[in-house]
Amino acid sequence: MTALPTMPPSDGRPDLLVLRAIKLGDLLVAVPALTALRRAFPGHRITLATTAWLAPVVELVPAVDVHLAQHGLDHAIAAPVGSVDVAVNLHGVGPESSDLLDALRPARVIGHRDPARGHDGPEWPEGVHERARWADLVSWHGIPADPAEVAIDRPVEPSVAPGAAVVHVGAFHGARHWPTDRFAAVVRGLRDRGHEVVLTGGADDVERARAVAETAGLAPGAVLAGVVDLQPFAAVVADAALVVTVDTGAAHLASAYGVPSVVLFGPAPPEAWGPPAEGPHVVLTDASQRLGDVFAEEPDPALLAVSAKDVLAAVDGLGAVPRTSVPAS
Repeated sequence: MTALPTMPPSDGRPDLLVLRAIKLGDLLVAVPALTALRRAFPGHRITLATTAWLAPVVELVPAVDVHLAQHGLDHAIAAPVGSVDVAVNLHGVGPESSDLLDALRPARVIGHRDPARGHDGPEWPEGVHERARWADLVSWHGIPADPAEVAIDRPVEPSVAPGAAVVHVGAFHGARHWPTDRFAAVVRGLRDRGHEVVLTGGADDVERARAVAETAGLAPGAVLAGVVDLQPFAAVVADAALVVTVDTGAAHLASAYGVPSVVLFGPAPPEAWGPPAEGPHVVLTDASQRLGDVFAEEPDPALLAVSAKDVLAAVDGLGAVPRTSVPAS
């Protein structure tokens, strides 16, 4: 699925447009709501207005028919005025997102309560999980949604590292950067337990991944950070024996595919962003030390409170069985 610059011509179905223009994790926590919308509007063409670089993962969300590129909220949604039957605000409750959707003059708006615009809906809730926030929103509007319904499709192309233990070293901001020497200690522990390990991350995480590999004695070929694109990365996670990561999109992919995961939380609370409680996932953090600045350059103390020993104990508790043999370094 390609991110289109403008809404394509009508295919004869009424159009439902969803606004959710943020990052990978933000997209994946909206999957339960998107899935519910698909069930409720089987005859509509569903367009998701979201960040263009997410196209490889948007393609894996069965509820979405069209990906409309939407880079933030500082420009209009590129859809003809009056063409949208239902507009759904899964972005927020502020005037920026509401103005963008209202400008389309949809026949119906699904969002939180906005008396200034005459939109009915639930009040914006504080202190709830993001999956529940959006599932509860559409449920209020008569569209039953289950916040645990997080599954997305697996990529068609197979994983380049089938059965590996995935250690994701990346994060957008320093507040989520767990020390590389601790990642290396986890890698060594996983290899001692019989796992083949690969290191993942984005293009900005290559240096960190290489540092972890060198310290842990991993072969350079185990570094997939900056090597695999977004959909091949999803395939690596989908076929992993285990995922160890900080609170990033990698954690949400592990949830989407039901892959055992150990997720380390720093500035963001797991109560809002953590994996489904009923899944094979363990959350590690120390809330008493959390500063909560997600844009800080230094690691949050809640993250630094987690040791490599803690992570390996959580791995043992999950009982993730090695599916590959450890290659020579």
